Amino acid sequence: MAATADDETAITLYRLQACPFCERVVRTLDAYDIEYESRFVEPMHSDRDVVARLTGKRTVPALVDRNTGVTMSESANIVDYLDNTYGSTEATDDTTTEAAAGGD
Repeated sequence: MAATADDETAITLYRLQACPFCERVVRTLDAYDIEYESRFVEPMHSDRDVVARLTGKRTVPALVDRNTGVTMSESANIVDYLDNTYGSTEATDDTTTEAAAGGD
């Protein structure tokens, strides 16, 4: 459930439009009904300074969770983190099925 720009949300997802790795994280956030803010970044890898300042890398997706103080990148790592931190068995089973059907 993506939040509007006016909402103060604890989780921010840095992503690209039409990025399958980013969409994997979005599906997991939505499956757990987690509110988050999407911030779309520059398509040019070299222009992703905001992501580099946060994670030390210019890759997306990148997630900042102010609830726990975690900042991370790499879709598989983010999905594992969300599963372990916010997940339930039922939602994990749904996400696992979706990922097996076409995730990264």
